[in-house]
Amino acid sequence: MLLGAHEGIAGGVSTAFARAEEDGAECLQIFTRNARGWAAKPLEAEEIARFRAEAKRTGLPAAAHASYLINAAGADAEIRRKSWDGLADELRRCEQLGLFALIFHPGSNPDEGEGLTLAAEGMTQALEAAPGKVKLLIETTAGQGSSLGHTFEQLAAIRDAIPAPQRRRVAVCVDTCHLFAAGYDLTSDEGYASTIDRLDETLGLPLVQAFHLNDSKKGLGSRVDRHDHIGEGMLGLSPFRRLVNDARFAKVPGFLETDLRFRENLSVLRSLLS
Repeated sequence: MLLGAHEGIAGGVSTAFARAEEDGAECLQIFTRNARGWAAKPLEAEEIARFRAEAKRTGLPAAAHASYLINAAGADAEIRRKSWDGLADELRRCEQLGLFALIFHPGSNPDEGEGLTLAAEGMTQALEAAPGKVKLLIETTAGQGSSLGHTFEQLAAIRDAIPAPQRRRVAVCVDTCHLFAAGYDLTSDEGYASTIDRLDETLGLPLVQAFHLNDSKKGLGSRVDRHDHIGEGMLGLSPFRRLVNDARFAKVPGFLETDLRFRENLSVLRSLLS
């Protein structure tokens, strides 16, 4: 697995590469805009050029995480419109920067069937509005409240509902904290094997094109999304030892989202390599 982190973009998106190098990252994830607001200034041509130059200089694969406000599955029509438009805008920004993927949460809806259908419709519209090579990765969620994406079957249902031309650009990001909180036990050899087998049977491992590497402050099946530092939460070190040594994911980027201490957490992950 390629080990990296979600790096800050203070001073411009291009500055994330220097931070990644300082942390010893082999890949990086960024926000391309304010993650907690709807409005976003267009990326300046000079900053796009700087970003692409830094990407070429370092050779580090880079992805983006979408705004936390996006709720593609939402029941509210206005929120849904903003979300679908926002998703398309973020895909365009990723294309400008040459990122390989945009990772996003599908959203929430108290009606699961309606929510899954709406999420697929919004993704389809966004992909049509923003043609290019950037993949749209649906992230596994913890299942808090009425949020969708906490089972592999839900992710498969969303992807299957997207027309074939756009579906080719849709894959998955697996978050370790979210998986555990959603009820997938990664803490034993049997639990890990069962989870990965189910993931393979439901979606196919080639669709796993990124990981979020986070320990969990809450227990198995808690449905609570609270990240912790690697080895300091309820997951412990064993799931991460299995993941970083799993040859099936040798070339897949894994991003820490552990609130700084990235260098320390990357060192812990590398100590698990055998």
